[in-house]
Amino acid sequence: MSSSDSKPLEGEASASSSSSSSISRIFVPTLVAGIAGGGVGLVSKHRKVHGLANISATYATNFSIVTACYCGAREFVRASRKTGPDDLLNSAIAGFGSGAVLGRLQGGQRGALRYSFIFAVVGTTVDYATLRLKPVLQNFKESQKKGDWLKLPEWSPIQVLDDEALAAKQAREKQLYAQRLGKLNKEES
Repeated sequence: MSSSDSKPLEGEASASSSSSSSISRIFVPTLVAGIAGGGVGLVSKHRKVHGLANISATYATNFSIVTACYCGAREFVRASRKTGPDDLLNSAIAGFGSGAVLGRLQGGQRGALRYSFIFAVVGTTVDYATLRLKPVLQNFKESQKKGDWLKLPEWSPIQVLDDEALAAKQAREKQLYAQRLGKLNKEES
């Protein structure tokens, strides 16, 4: 292969796709956590004392930092153990490690122990729930693309009619209208 050819090797292509998916497994949850943190800040009891914008930004920043540390540790453990992204042991190890580091910064040795267990349990629970909900959300997304995501049950009084049923309904309505109009004309005369 000459130096002018810019065709990537197979290993390079898989490494770049793995890297981009690792970035998305860190960035997307961090962004969602920041938005959730901002929402929690909006309803916080401290918003009157510190101001709404300040407390929302603080919560958003803290949620983002915690999530980024956890997700980064989870990806580091995944790469170190050479396992897939669906391994829950990665979540437990990453939660224990990131909780210990952040807990140590927050509350010393006792904080490290407490936070490590909390992060391990919460992180693994969230990852487990995400794994369980992923197929459900994919099915919902596929049904939305097909257009049958809002399908009324058979017993519902609201029915979506096809062309033949609509024509039959219109014919019945015209016949009924003619009968009613005939009765009104007889009553008036």
